[in-house]
Amino acid sequence: MSKNLYDLEIKQGETLSLVATWRDSNNALVNLTGYTARAQGRSSYDATTTLFSLTSSAGITLGGAAGTITISMSATVTAALTAPAQGVWDLELVSGSGVVTRLLEGDLRILPEATR
Repeated sequence: MSKNLYDLEIKQGETLSLVATWRDSNNALVNLTGYTARAQGRSSYDATTTLFSLTSSAGITLGGAAGTITISMSATVTAALTAPAQGVWDLELVSGSGVVTRLLEGDLRILPEATR
C-alpha cells in the first residue's frame, strides 16, 4: 500500500477530529478488528521528544469492519500543546499479528491561540 500524505494543522485550544477510512488496493474496506494504532508528532524525524502522542487507547478510535480511524484531541489537550510549532507526524496501524503499516504521514503545524 502506498503512503498517504496528509499535512496536519492543529489549532491550540480547538477540538481536533480527523476521520480516515482505510481501503485496500481493490478499494475494499480494511477490517480493523484486532488492530491497534499509534500517532506521534515531532519537531523533526530524529527528535527524541514528541509534540504529541496518541494511541488506540488514548486519542485514536478504530472502527472495526468499517475501516475507519478517528483521531481526536479535546480543546483542553490541544490548549496544552506547545505553540507555535512545526514538524512531522505519522499514523501507524499494527495488526494483531504485529504487521505495522504507516497509513498517513506529513508535515505538522501547531498554531497558537489568542483567546483563552
